[in-house]
Amino acid sequence: MVEKIDEILTFWFGPIADGFTKADKSSLWWGGSAENDSLITELFSARVQQALRGELDPWAETPRGRLALIILLDQFTRTIYRGSADAFSGDSKALKLCLEGLESGHDQALEFVERTFFYMPLEHAEDLKMQERCILQFEQMLLEVSGVHKLQVENWIDFASQHHEQIERFGRFPHRNEALGRSSTPEELAYLLQSANRWGQ
Repeated sequence: MVEKIDEILTFWFGPIADGFTKADKSSLWWGGSAENDSLITELFSARVQQALRGELDPWAETPRGRLALIILLDQFTRTIYRGSADAFSGDSKALKLCLEGLESGHDQALEFVERTFFYMPLEHAEDLKMQERCILQFEQMLLEVSGVHKLQVENWIDFASQHHEQIERFGRFPHRNEALGRSSTPEELAYLLQSANRWGQ
């Protein structure tokens, strides 16, 4: 079990120093390239299915195991099933793992960059209270870091604020409507025409 957890976290983060990745992982995390999509599908699609079925639930007993589950359910789903309803199929389970982990303090046992992805289910939730909690978690992190790392956390806060603004305005993410078979309102359609905030979907 530990080896499988480490495989996921090593792939996603690589070496970590001072709480942050030593290498720039932005293209892997946010790039949405066909090459990375294919690689993650090849390496982890079977594991994602196991996580969705609940077969990996015992991983949540440890902070790193819980984080690996969240990445499978909240990140790899969005890569493997990009543009389809299945991209969001792990969201409710990932959110539950995040909230339970916050209650038990699992996030505090992780590195700063790992905590960022631990909190992502809050940022992905179509729920204003979860969005507000996400920003609070990042603001707390900002108080804990120093130097150049503050700029990184401020960037994460900016993205969290963009997500918050959409939920505050629409109550949901309009860019998900087509994939989820939801009808868009005229206001949402106008927004989608002028906004690039689709976050890879």
